[in-house]
Amino acid sequence: MEKLEKYRTYIEQLLTKYGNYKIAYGDIEKQLLFDRERDHYQLCMFGWEGEQRVRGCLLHLDIKQGKIWLQHDSTESNIATELVALGVSKEDIVLAFHPPYLRPYTDFATG
Repeated sequence: MEKLEKYRTYIEQLLTKYGNYKIAYGDIEKQLLFDRERDHYQLCMFGWEGEQRVRGCLLHLDIKQGKIWLQHDSTESNIATELVALGVSKEDIVLAFHPPYLRPYTDFATG
């Protein structure tokens, strides 16, 4: 299996795992969004907690130029670490939620 196909599969597996977790409050629905053609992947949630609207993106990853760009991670765990455990090289993971000037100080790719 080629590298990009492995990365797509790993991302989908992780998002599906987090998508299966139960949310302990409200009437919340989760949506998995996989766009393999453009390499955009998200786990979103929306619904209601009482009279308060709940909506947002829990995880957002893209694949650009052969690297996984972690755009957003609002989980309590570390998705980048989970990707490394699956076999993704740190040099192929960009912590895009950090500004470019801080990325050289991480253990991951700068872009």
